Amino acid sequence: MSDDHQIDEFRQQALDYHANPVPGKIEVALTKPADSAADLALAYSPGVAEPVREIAHNAENVYKYTAKGNMVAVISNGTAILGLGNLGPLASKPVMEGKALLFKRFAGLDSIDIEVKHRTIDEFVDTVANISDTFGGINLEDIKAPDCFEIERRLIERCDVPVFHDDQHGTAIVTAAGMLNAIELQGKDLKEARIVCLGAGAAAIACMELLIKCGAMREKIYMLDRKGVIHTRRDDLNEYKELFANNTDMRTLEDVIEGADLFLGVSGPDLLPPEALKLMADKPIVFACSNPDPEIKPELAHQVRDDLIMGTGRSDYPNQVNNVLCFPFIFRGALDVRASEINDEMKLAAVDAIRDLAKEEVPQEVLSAAGVEALTFGKDYIIPKPMDPRLLPRVAKAVAKAAVDSGVARIEMPENYMA
Repeated sequence: MSDDHQIDEFRQQALDYHANPVPGKIEVALTKPADSAADLALAYSPGVAEPVREIAHNAENVYKYTAKGNMVAVISNGTAILGLGNLGPLASKPVMEGKALLFKRFAGLDSIDIEVKHRTIDEFVDTVANISDTFGGINLEDIKAPDCFEIERRLIERCDVPVFHDDQHGTAIVTAAGMLNAIELQGKDLKEARIVCLGAGAAAIACMELLIKCGAMREKIYMLDRKGVIHTRRDDLNEYKELFANNTDMRTLEDVIEGADLFLGVSGPDLLPPEALKLMADKPIVFACSNPDPEIKPELAHQVRDDLIMGTGRSDYPNQVNNVLCFPFIFRGALDVRASEINDEMKLAAVDAIRDLAKEEVPQEVLSAAGVEALTFGKDYIIPKPMDPRLLPRVAKAVAKAAVDSGVARIEMPENYMA
């Protein structure tokens, strides 16, 4: 079967999946009986007046009488849809429905997608802020950089519920967990590591900022965008890229990658040439996360370097960097203690929980789901598999505890907390 035929077949399967037996991937389900006149009298008029009065008397009662505490809004403007670019809010809806599906599948969280048309950042922020109290948390998705940084910052300031841009922080958390485990296996020190980041968008900047919080040195990070190395003599940098401007004469990928310990690619396919990979230090770590086609194909990378650890964004290679390893469980933990925000302490707790899980014995059900006979902590297994059911209790509990310990939780974590 030709590659083109396989692509066409998969395309049709994807379209059929979304169209049949009913359009879309989510629906509203009832949690209370609505079969009799008595049921309806309780569900709506006149019975609904009673919880209305209770909530008006004490706003915290909204968590007791409504679904707010288990509800996440997935919100986008469609300006950076997957790897497809700015295709508009309506085109982003299948992705946002997919995110809602993942919230329900992996963390039992109800989720609704919201696609926003707007002309300015102010309009988008006002729209989201004005509806935010409806939900327990806000997951921002597929918003272009640098707008996404400003939008998230302002919404965190204005909203009374957690706001989390998964393209930034979800990617950063899973990347950091995998890289820290790889660094440990390669016998390297993050504080001494020379890091090259190919790409300077939302995910790249968030990944580097979180690695710095984990111990990396900002001055040892070399970030590149389409124009090459980000350096202090460039006059075309936004405020977020400026944070990674090096005082250096190096201008190309080949310049900065010589002797590098870590490479993170969040850019495009085939942008890491084999000749550049050869220049890296002994025992390099390469995360080529462009999807679906990585910056360098794993087969080629391993031919060039037999001493590397490699991760990609793909499920058909070892060490998949996949946001689903964290975002459902971060929201689960945050909502379970009614956190007002998702702070650095909670993100770092998620990093530690994910990386620690990769070091434990893998249950048979995970091996079966992954289609492998064995998984052991090592070069081909530095990140847990997305279908690992232990992620929910481990990550959610770590996040909830960090929320309580850092003072952003509104209620205490139950003594025998199980997400």
